[in-house]
Amino acid sequence: MTASASTSHLLPVFARADVAFERGEGAWLIGTDGERYLDFTSGVAVNALGHAHPHLVAALQQQATRLWHMSNLFKSPDGERLAARLCEQSFADKVFFCNSGAEAMECAIKLTRRYHAMKGHPERYRIITFEGAFHGRTLATLAATGAEKYLEGFGPPMDGFDQVPLGDIAAVKKAVGPHTAGILIEPLQGEGGVRAPENAFFKALRQICDDNGLLLIFDEVQTGMGRTGELFAYKRIGVTPDVMSLAKALGGGFPIGACLATNEAASGMTPGSHGSTFGGNPLAVAAANAVLDVMLAPGFFEHARKMSLLLKQKLASVVDRHPDVVAEVRGEGLLIGVRAVVPAGDLINALRDEKLLTVAAGDNVVRFLPPLIVTEAELDEAVERLERACGRLSGKIRAEAAQ
Repeated sequence: MTASASTSHLLPVFARADVAFERGEGAWLIGTDGERYLDFTSGVAVNALGHAHPHLVAALQQQATRLWHMSNLFKSPDGERLAARLCEQSFADKVFFCNSGAEAMECAIKLTRRYHAMKGHPERYRIITFEGAFHGRTLATLAATGAEKYLEGFGPPMDGFDQVPLGDIAAVKKAVGPHTAGILIEPLQGEGGVRAPENAFFKALRQICDDNGLLLIFDEVQTGMGRTGELFAYKRIGVTPDVMSLAKALGGGFPIGACLATNEAASGMTPGSHGSTFGGNPLAVAAANAVLDVMLAPGFFEHARKMSLLLKQKLASVVDRHPDVVAEVRGEGLLIGVRAVVPAGDLINALRDEKLLTVAAGDNVVRFLPPLIVTEAELDEAVERLERACGRLSGKIRAEAAQ
């Protein structure tokens, strides 16, 4: 098992479960004790192709024998290819590679501010964000997130963000002023509890941006790369942003992030205006190109959407049978949330006892994030384990009520 908190030399910023893994196979993780766990966490929406996917393994092994790192002072043919593929599949014309979702968001924020500054309006630097959002752990992305629990103890939040209630278009219009540069939103809030407003809200945001010369920024760090049933969630919504951040599943488990933008939105970014030592690392680029190889193959997203429908149906039946434990199924694609009646942590712990791994979200929600290559048999296995966990928790609730 893992080292105790008192003996570990890791900074204690994670409340780690007392379980450790040594290898993975598809949707499964194998613990250091030999136990097999069904992984519906996927590294928090990272391992979209599961563990040890043979195409990703081969791509990384091949690249490891050629080149690990080079400076961005030189050309990157493989990076150019990855950028071109992402642009071909999206609205974007330009891509900046980095190493994480927070870095991708930092680039999006800087790009948005720079866009207006280079057009003679440096006063336009503020960005409208939404309650329940999560955009990262840097000081700027924490300020954009706006949640007190993440900001506490880190001094005054960075200036430049105006947060409004999710879905309140009147509040958005009221927040727009002479200093506003853009609007930042997740197509589907992950950390915030698997919540999303109606598509009409996103259309209204697009209109507000168009009417006021603002940039619309989509944070697709969690929703992008197939998680909601399309390569990018904005396609499902039917609203095109000007800027989009990606990370998590982009490398299938290898760290890589990206900020995508139109030529117009990116027009302020010139040599020296931004950079990254490791961004576009050859190993990361090889992994991301391999992920796209798999995801762009015929039938990939059809399978993910089919599994989504099946999982939602199966989870809804559990809600019907255990209304004292779980109350609602929400989400899109394979970003599914189950709102718990009991504390979400209790349900997550009970599921881990059943060797099913899930992850918490806001609004007392438990997220089910299986890899996009999950099988129907694995969905059935997961729901059986959920059923057993709910049964145990229901029994505990009845026993406590009888006392």
